[in-house]
Amino acid sequence: MFRDVRSVCLLGSRIGNAFQGAAAPALARSRHGHCNVDCVSKRTAILHANCQGQPLAAQLLASPEFARSFTPRVYLNYAREPIPEAELAGCGLFLYQHLGPEWGELASDALLARLPADCPRLCIPNMFFRGPWPLWSGAPGFDYRDVFLDRLVEMGLPGQDILHLYLHMPLERKYDLDALLAETVARETERQAHTPVRYLDFVLEHWRSRQLFLTVNHPGPELLQLAAAGILRELGLAAQDQALVPRPESLGKAYGDFELPVHPQAAAFYSLNYGTAEQVYKTYGRPRTFLQYTVAYVGCRMAGVNDFIAYLQLP
Repeated sequence: MFRDVRSVCLLGSRIGNAFQGAAAPALARSRHGHCNVDCVSKRTAILHANCQGQPLAAQLLASPEFARSFTPRVYLNYAREPIPEAELAGCGLFLYQHLGPEWGELASDALLARLPADCPRLCIPNMFFRGPWPLWSGAPGFDYRDVFLDRLVEMGLPGQDILHLYLHMPLERKYDLDALLAETVARETERQAHTPVRYLDFVLEHWRSRQLFLTVNHPGPELLQLAAAGILRELGLAAQDQALVPRPESLGKAYGDFELPVHPQAAAFYSLNYGTAEQVYKTYGRPRTFLQYTVAYVGCRMAGVNDFIAYLQLP
């Protein structure tokens, strides 16, 4: 799965050894046994990843050793963004989220076969956790689907009735919330099996005490830093300099300006320390409580608008 990153420096070491006599410049080595990249050019580090790739790259750059060694370049796997052959041929480090054979030429095995034989490669986390949002659905056609809300809307009920039922009908009477939690844990266990970078135990230990995810597939700054630390450790590179770790507000518009509100009943059922009815969430430039977000969801669906993200940004 992973070839030691010191192979990145092998060519530079051979060149250094080719010089003769006392004039030969000694290639200094870091405390990790890797080359001092001040003596060699930076290499491209390709991150073949989803929306987590860009903020993860920023976290990796908080390691001075990684920053001196590599220039990260993110290719979005979910958008099926092609990676040019020349980019793969010159790749100095390949970090990828596992994709199965159904992805065709973008499947992980297919991409790995196109890399130079000596290119280090590492499967990295693809974090997903539905715990605080048991009713979330990934069905296409609408963003941040909620199975219960969708069912109520499709019944043709008036908006006020939809809101009353959704907010006050006991969720545990309609849905097996324990089974839904077990389902997302099982799914994430399977995902984690592809990477040596562990994170799930941390999630399961702390997800009730604080909000670790912004949405089901947007891990927050704490988890991104945890993943970056694990990647650097696997690569044998220096840890992050805490003074260089990106601040939470630097996650970017496409990633950090939306927090999926938590149903207060789910928060109570799972004994979460967050997710109260009074909590205010970032929803694309407009702060909203869970009730205000739900009103927007119902209004958008009843208006026949499919672009919920654009709807949330309306003044």
